Amino acid sequence: MYLNDIDIRPRLIDFLNSKALKPRCILEELHVHRGNAIADVVTVHSEAHCYEIKGDKDKIDRIAKQGEYYNKVFAKISLVTTERKLNEAIKKTPKFWGIIVAYESEGNIKFKHVRKTNTNPLFDKELALATLWKSELTDLNDELKLTIPSKTNKRDFATELSDKMNKIQTNRSIANFLATRMRVA
Repeated sequence: MYLNDIDIRPRLIDFLNSKALKPRCILEELHVHRGNAIADVVTVHSEAHCYEIKGDKDKIDRIAKQGEYYNKVFAKISLVTTERKLNEAIKKTPKFWGIIVAYESEGNIKFKHVRKTNTNPLFDKELALATLWKSELTDLNDELKLTIPSKTNKRDFATELSDKMNKIQTNRSIANFLATRMRVA
């Protein structure tokens, strides 16, 4: 039996929701880095955690390009793959990425952690903030009582905000806005 995204994704979401520390929300297909990549699944806790799914028929090599974008905008990243792709995944993913294997057992899809996720050293506050909508950046400006003009374009807005925020503030703010987005949707 081949396992692919269509098989893995709904079970992954169930698996993530079954954790003792449940995510505030789970997003699918989140556009990041100005639309250059789409994160398959993102959990929101105090920060956003990206889960990229590579099934049996997917190419692990695609991680090189996608990873460039994920590495800039997520503090934590995990690859969810299959036993067939595991060795290649271990060789081709950055050491700070977590790896989770999806496997079939008695007609069910199960998951096991192969490598723990570590904090991403390549995180870029500006590009992470650019994941937010312009209206969210404006709200953040107001929340922080900053004076960035609301007519500023989104890219410059993210740049100015990133200059005034540390990584923890940035991650928490992004998580809060993503969670709020889900409550509104």
